[in-house]
Amino acid sequence: MSVQLIAPRGVLHLHGFRLLLLDRLLAPAATAVSTVAVSFAVLGLTGSVADLSHVLAAQIAPALLLMPVSGVLADRFGAQYVIAAACLLTACCEGTLAFLLLTGHPPIGQIMLLEAGTGAALAMFLPASTALLPRLVPDTELQRANALSRLVTNAATVGGGAFAGAAVASFGPGWALAADAAAMLAACVPNLLIRTAPAARRAAPDLFGELREGWREFRSHTWLWVIVLQYSLVFMACAWGYGVLGPVVARDSLGGSTAWGEILVAEALGLVAGACAATRFTTRRPMLFVTLCGAAVAAPTLALALLLPLWLICAFSFGTGVLVELMMVQWNVAMARTIPADRLARVGSYDMLGTVVATPFGTLLAGPLAATIGIRPAQFAAVLLAVAVTVLALAPKEIRAEPGRAGATR
Repeated sequence: MSVQLIAPRGVLHLHGFRLLLLDRLLAPAATAVSTVAVSFAVLGLTGSVADLSHVLAAQIAPALLLMPVSGVLADRFGAQYVIAAACLLTACCEGTLAFLLLTGHPPIGQIMLLEAGTGAALAMFLPASTALLPRLVPDTELQRANALSRLVTNAATVGGGAFAGAAVASFGPGWALAADAAAMLAACVPNLLIRTAPAARRAAPDLFGELREGWREFRSHTWLWVIVLQYSLVFMACAWGYGVLGPVVARDSLGGSTAWGEILVAEALGLVAGACAATRFTTRRPMLFVTLCGAAVAAPTLALALLLPLWLICAFSFGTGVLVELMMVQWNVAMARTIPADRLARVGSYDMLGTVVATPFGTLLAGPLAATIGIRPAQFAAVLLAVAVTVLALAPKEIRAEPGRAGATR
């Protein structure tokens, strides 16, 4: 590893980048509120782990269909407009759920439908977000711009998580989701004000032609599809071990929504610290570093399975957040410098689709696994799976290669 001093101030004079930072202050804070509020709304209504797993699966399932299409739309019409539409859809869905919770006891089917809408918005947002930042800053500023963007995102997540834990405990999930919807609505504005020059792109015959072009680019890079496959299984494991069973452990053994909010805040603080470090951190083998971080993602799940004290679980979450943030900046920079600009959103959509494709299965497995083998054994199984797939992902030479040997640069 080597360290390089980089000051992240130069990009702040760019008007479009400042607008992007405003979006990444509002939307992640709202998402952090939703993460806590939806989970405890479902647990408060039914107390069922299976119901919670169904709702969380409904959030992710739309990505399986919509992410590749959203990548085409972002490449074709402008990533900032796709992001604005995603924020508006999220505001409508979460605002409706807030109204239903404040006025009655909505059935799980209605909650699943609204969270599917939120998942569709997320499927629109993520590929567009990947493509937008490289269009706002010069190539020489990519690492520092990515690090600063993620620093703001994670700071917002910290604030949102802290607010969510307190708001759910004090006022209930309905009011927390109302605040979530308001913040998402406000996030539409800066995206509508961003102006970018369209990326030069070769004309494709139709939607399916553009999808095929993006797929050919994606599968031409071994390091890319191997790591995406690895993280698909890692996130599937963490979906049941952390995403579904984590709130259950917090409710049963750690003190409820406040404890879960503290765990999420600790993770977000780690992400903030990681983003600060990412402005200075470089590595000779970035893909090797990214791959090894896959095993670290399961550390908070292991801490929960061991029923460690809350402060120690938070420490695990913090450390994992630091590593994940360093990993994400390295990954985003590698993508932006390797994939042609006119295909970046589409390749990013396959990246994100592949990463989350197995996650709904993980959330759906949580209930049956917990009922069959118990909550803690199910969490240990998640940790073992994450470690095993990380070891297997180290096999290809491109993963261990130095920069310039992992794929062609733009």
